[in-house]
Amino acid sequence: MAAAVFRCIGRILVRQKAPTGVVSTEKGGVSSPWFTAMMTLRTSAPLSAEPKKKKKVDPRRELMMRERLKKKLKKLERVPPEFIPIEDFVTPAKCLDETRVRSAPRLSFDESESRARLLKEWGRYKHEQHLAEMQAIELALESQKEALDELKAESEELYQAALKPDPLLFPFSHEGPVYTPPKTNYEAPDGKYTDVTKVYTQ
Repeated sequence: MAAAVFRCIGRILVRQKAPTGVVSTEKGGVSSPWFTAMMTLRTSAPLSAEPKKKKKVDPRRELMMRERLKKKLKKLERVPPEFIPIEDFVTPAKCLDETRVRSAPRLSFDESESRARLLKEWGRYKHEQHLAEMQAIELALESQKEALDELKAESEELYQAALKPDPLLFPFSHEGPVYTPPKTNYEAPDGKYTDVTKVYTQ
């Protein structure tokens, strides 16, 4: 209803004759010929927006789509997930080549005999070293036992204090195993490298 009223008003305004293009001002000047009267302006009717109508969805089609999705999910559940391979545990193919076998060097008779003699001498030396260490430990334990017995006879309190471990006797600090000792005043170079790490996506 409002749109029809605005259309009628617009037609009436358009039919009215506009005054001449040249209009004199109070100061006697002449204004621009492009000036038009307010009555000649055209107005458009306001447009009333309506919400978009939702498309009617067929319930059968929705059921079909849901069934298809369920079938796809079942297929995905049947297939086990692919694990990302750990390249460090995979032996490269060139290392599995059986033709690449390093043959042991052939030793002369004199060389093999000298090596056997060296091994026997080394075994004898380590055996004697072990016996000497065991004897020294036994002597130390016997002397310690005698000293504790004498201390117990003198004073029970000193004997009990001597049996307690002393944490400050052998101070121990550990930083972890290293291949080489650290270099003092070492400045690491700013080198470039190419990152060839493979990225796996599931």
